[in-house]
Amino acid sequence: MPLNSMKRYDESRVEHITGTAVVIGGSMAGLCAARVLAGIFDDVIVIERDTLSDEAAIRDGAPQTSQPHALLEAGRATLEDLFPGFTQSVRDAGGLALNMTRDIVWYDKGDTVEEAETPLSALYASRPLFEHIVRKKVRNKSNISFRDGCHFITYTQNRSANQITGIKFRDEQGEETTLESKITVDASGRASKTPSWLANNGYAKPDVDRVNIDVTYSTVCISRPTDDHHGVLIAPEPGRPRGAAMLPIEQNQWQILLQGVHGERAPVDTERFISWAAQLPIQDPVRELREQQWLTDIRRYPFPASVRHNYHTLRRFPDRFVVIGDAVASFNPIYGQGMSVAALDSLAVHHGLSDGITGVGPRVFDLIKPVIHEAWRTAVGNDFIFDETTGPKPFATDLLNTYASRLVKRAHDDGVLTEAFLRVFRLERQATSLLHPRILWRTLRPHL
Repeated sequence: MPLNSMKRYDESRVEHITGTAVVIGGSMAGLCAARVLAGIFDDVIVIERDTLSDEAAIRDGAPQTSQPHALLEAGRATLEDLFPGFTQSVRDAGGLALNMTRDIVWYDKGDTVEEAETPLSALYASRPLFEHIVRKKVRNKSNISFRDGCHFITYTQNRSANQITGIKFRDEQGEETTLESKITVDASGRASKTPSWLANNGYAKPDVDRVNIDVTYSTVCISRPTDDHHGVLIAPEPGRPRGAAMLPIEQNQWQILLQGVHGERAPVDTERFISWAAQLPIQDPVRELREQQWLTDIRRYPFPASVRHNYHTLRRFPDRFVVIGDAVASFNPIYGQGMSVAALDSLAVHHGLSDGITGVGPRVFDLIKPVIHEAWRTAVGNDFIFDETTGPKPFATDLLNTYASRLVKRAHDDGVLTEAFLRVFRLERQATSLLHPRILWRTLRPHL
């Protein structure tokens, strides 16, 4: 269920519910959930383990925030609905709205793709800036408060009513504190304690799909001339398990990322970083690395596997409780889906509460299932182009990868196919849209 299949945010669709909502986690999923809940409940409290800065800063508990991020259209449009003026706020803070096929060079399957006839815009900024803008807008909501520097311990429950009633956490002074809630949302990310809590309290744990890709990312920020805002994306492929990205962000910077797949360890020393970049099929990154000022140290982030917890399959689940974001599914970051899926997950919470608070968890899981399915099929399906990738392979992956490879190769000189592919990549349309007769013909017709 990408953006064109989900109802947009409409605060008037959900009736007011008396009480306090608690959100565990202050990353993008938690921030978006807090915004949605603020339009329904009296108060919303966000519990976050990191100490939150008033500036755009990397959080210790989220090392991936030092890596490049772009906001796909599904996420941007949803955030604009939740926070009117969001797009302009990012641009005012130095972020860039760029044409994805004119300003960004896409290299995949042996060449660059043709520019799409329709301008396909995306927002480019650092992850700390995206979070900072959203957090500022969340703080402007009078009924939302943050408890940062706090550590979640466990959930409290009413066993007879099968309800989560709140949480226990260590507060800012390290004291164990209990907080009651009308609804609790786990947006704590990949380290979520919910599966183990379920197993320890008489519930079944969700089945887990784990697809091992063994990726490492290394990133450095360098200076960028004010009038130069072009970027580069280079996809890894069998025979060249190395990829790269050079993305323009705020403060006249480029973030340059090198990616190694299945044992290729992205470098963390300057000499090897430049040497890796010099071996790429597009030379822009190495040229800028040699010519521009380096502004940060190289930061490496390992990502061993994409993981999906299948909460939608559970027959019994605590009431007044929801799990969203990376706590449900996290994907290979190179596809840039995380923030957009987080925003769409919060939209599912909004729609799930339109039918009341009772049974909200399973309703939300049913709503986010197709969102995750589309993102999972794109990310995990493409990861299986490598023979070394292990884990449960989605149905017909090899056949679809063969077709997608041909489509991308034809997109080297066909902007219509470029647009069709990117509409799916941006989570605007279902992957099945690539099987439309017009797209099928342009992909499979004899090459003249």
